[in-house]
Amino acid sequence: MTQDTGVSKVSELYDLIGEYDTAMFTTRRPDGRLVSRPMATQEPASDIHLWFVTDSEAHKLDEIEVDPQVNIAYYNSKTREWVSVSGRARISRDRARVHALYKPDWKLWFPDEGGERNGGPDDPRITLLLIDVDSAVYAVASTTRAGALVEMAKSFVTGEEPDLLRIEMVEGKV
Repeated sequence: MTQDTGVSKVSELYDLIGEYDTAMFTTRRPDGRLVSRPMATQEPASDIHLWFVTDSEAHKLDEIEVDPQVNIAYYNSKTREWVSVSGRARISRDRARVHALYKPDWKLWFPDEGGERNGGPDDPRITLLLIDVDSAVYAVASTTRAGALVEMAKSFVTGEEPDLLRIEMVEGKV
């Protein structure tokens, strides 16, 4: 496993995250138990490491207020690549920021209930979760699909573990 805080690893990390539509977002409940739920991956923003959109009435906001430490995980079953990000979540209801980041497809999660609760950028339900990344571990395919088949065949014959993934770590503030 390589440890690196270099730009190349951070760039590779964000490129890999950009390939995923959905993240598993983990928080800690007040009783200490962990809970994960799927959340839509949002397009990168220049001043935020990672961010998500949620409903102002979601239980995860209560959990984040008690313990802002979160984990965000991604997995690709085809390539077996994965990402695990640890960070601190901040809750933002800043309407100017919501307007700047707003996408019309958010109406899928915020259906029109009339009045201000119409799924638009001024809908009071729309809350942002801004994630300051502390560290990340990720695995990238170290070979092509054909190469993976060769590695698995070689592993079957030799009994050695196949070389399919390269594991990287980014520590410290990303």
